[in-house]
Amino acid sequence: MATYQPPQPWQGRNDGDEAAVQRWHQAINLINADELTNQPINQSTKIALIGFCSDEGVRRNHGRVGAKNAPAAIRKACSNFPVHFDKIVLYDAGDVTCDDGHLEAAQVLLGEKIYALISHKFFPIVLGGGHEVAYANFSGIQQRLKPKASFGVINFDAHFDLRYVDDNVGATSGTGFWQMAQMVKNQQSNFEYLAIGIQQCSNTKKLFETAEDIEALHVLAEEFTNDQLEHLLHLINGVLHASSMVQLSIDMDVFTAANSPGVSAPSFNGIPPNSMFKRLLRHIVFSGKLASIDIAEVNPLYDVDNRTSRLAASFIFDIVQALERG
Repeated sequence: MATYQPPQPWQGRNDGDEAAVQRWHQAINLINADELTNQPINQSTKIALIGFCSDEGVRRNHGRVGAKNAPAAIRKACSNFPVHFDKIVLYDAGDVTCDDGHLEAAQVLLGEKIYALISHKFFPIVLGGGHEVAYANFSGIQQRLKPKASFGVINFDAHFDLRYVDDNVGATSGTGFWQMAQMVKNQQSNFEYLAIGIQQCSNTKKLFETAEDIEALHVLAEEFTNDQLEHLLHLINGVLHASSMVQLSIDMDVFTAANSPGVSAPSFNGIPPNSMFKRLLRHIVFSGKLASIDIAEVNPLYDVDNRTSRLAASFIFDIVQALERG
């Protein structure tokens, strides 16, 4: 079965209660996603972290399990960040847990929580979990999509995740974006998909053909270089301008294994999490088109020195600061 667990108090270093020395664990607000109707809708920038404790999709996809423990690891890595925001109000909205292999039920449940958060003017950042989190996140976002409106997704990933759903297996961590494309198509809307960091050695010819069939755009990992910055911005802007609403998905296996070892499928030749990546990340956040963000495939079981969870946490810090400035 799938369950929802309200948030638990954060812990971390305490340098005092003065605003100038506070850290995230002192600034975080705990909120029950089942009780949002009691929350006033106001105009402050409210960011809600919500976890997806699942690696069932990874198991079905024959990957290394362990990503279900990612939300706790990422929160721990965030807890000691210094508070450098004034306009932002930061919330923890708890976790959706996939128990006993009931992935589809967990995806539906997370979608319900995402929809509730967005409806109450929260900006969700979803802590995965296997990359099956992307479809779960989308299932909540798309409920806010107007009929025949264009939906866009930008996916930093070594894999297309465009596998067809096998009726004997069900959804996996590798089917999410194909499922999105089919749902948007059924709604007679346009689906804009851009995948950045694709590894040719990790995707079959069939997956490239599927990407072409749905008119997806992609950038190979080897093309993620400084001299391609303007081209990357051009592709990203194309998705942003063509879409009424955009989802950003970051699969941590897109990055080099040295920086991101704790994932289901490490990339020995992945992209670097450098200043260019962060510039692209901020550019997407500044667009004002984002409905939600999910960060997937952190696997604490295989992490080295907590590098992967710390890297994921650093992106959340950058996103928060971008929203603060935006």
